[in-house]
Amino acid sequence: MIRKTILLASLLAVFILCPLAAVQSAEKNIKKAEKKFVTVSGKDIISPDGKKILLRGVSLGNWLLPEGYMFKFEKAVSPRYINEVVVELIGPDEAILFWDEYYNTYITKDDIKLIKKMGCNSIRIPFNYRILNPENYPDVWREQGFRLLDRVIGWAKEEGLYVILDMHGAPGGQTGENIDDGWSYPWLFVSRVSQDRTIKIWRKIAERYKDNTTVLGYELLNEPIPNFEGYDKLNPELEPLYKRITASIREIDKNHIIILGGAQWNTNFTVFGKPFDNKLIYTFHHYWADPSEASLQKYLDFQKKYNVPLWLGESGENNNEWIETYRKSLERNQISWCFWPYKKMDSEAGPVSFAPPAHWNEIIAYADGFRNPDFAAKRKNRPSIENSREAFKGLLENIKLKNCRVNEGYLKALGLEPVK
Repeated sequence: MIRKTILLASLLAVFILCPLAAVQSAEKNIKKAEKKFVTVSGKDIISPDGKKILLRGVSLGNWLLPEGYMFKFEKAVSPRYINEVVVELIGPDEAILFWDEYYNTYITKDDIKLIKKMGCNSIRIPFNYRILNPENYPDVWREQGFRLLDRVIGWAKEEGLYVILDMHGAPGGQTGENIDDGWSYPWLFVSRVSQDRTIKIWRKIAERYKDNTTVLGYELLNEPIPNFEGYDKLNPELEPLYKRITASIREIDKNHIIILGGAQWNTNFTVFGKPFDNKLIYTFHHYWADPSEASLQKYLDFQKKYNVPLWLGESGENNNEWIETYRKSLERNQISWCFWPYKKMDSEAGPVSFAPPAHWNEIIAYADGFRNPDFAAKRKNRPSIENSREAFKGLLENIKLKNCRVNEGYLKALGLEPVK
């Protein structure tokens, strides 16, 4: 009888302790996995080895969401408009080939190597959701677009660079301007369909990269809600959408950092309440304004109130003196930074610049009048097919890093290494 009692007690212990052991083992595995990822602790960003890190990086702007101003266009400013110009000038079949080559050429392994050599430790990849999920076909996933991300993330891993994935253009548009390839209003914040689609895309991204330790985090929306008159009525919609996106991501991915930008072009943090997740970074943008530490105070006050990390996600497009002054202001306050853009046509305001190709003035002239309803005037202003194709072929050649110019003065302003 005693032996039976001991045996029964032993069996009960096994049944009780086994689930407990399984839970403890799972918790250990989770903690072990977390140690492989960049994380946050209070106001600091923490590397996998437990050390504080200050992010110093550049944005790969004009690549997966081209912007007309970087091609010197004044009217054809968004990807949709730029594509119309390309199609009208070289034909629809040639345009498809052009964009395929453009995506494969604008950012290459050599570019990522250079960014590392400059002294950066991170890159930000702005992308148009349409490269992953065609606008008119919400149930279709473009594997080609994901492969573009996979490839550059792979190169970054080889160079020891962290990657921030930035949804620069969201379904419906978070700004309604050229920077999100939008439709003249931030329809995202008045459309549940667009919001659900944004969540769906971020969930798909999380499924793909949940185990990727090179990816530092997900920047949910770039510069939501402009500061145009009356648009601030949309502000109350921003944080609830962030919460919904984050909740969906966290069902799949509990390790990556979530990056939140304020309203009014990433400048207004009053839209935020208490942090709703334990791995958040708050990002702000700053252009053409006071580069002194005074400009940072409202963000530092927010940081002090909630004990969270700050990241300057975009700045630049200015002279070297301004860049250096602002970069030093950030670093004195231990604020991570990422300047815009990495590569741009005929400009000193960035690490790398490329020359306009032959006949580009003709392309600019046409692009600045391409929506003229006077078709006779358009035909008169149209470059020849030969000149147009030569221009776009020349563009594909000029954007190759071997044909670009490194702006050493700009690198110096950023405190980065000269590259010879």
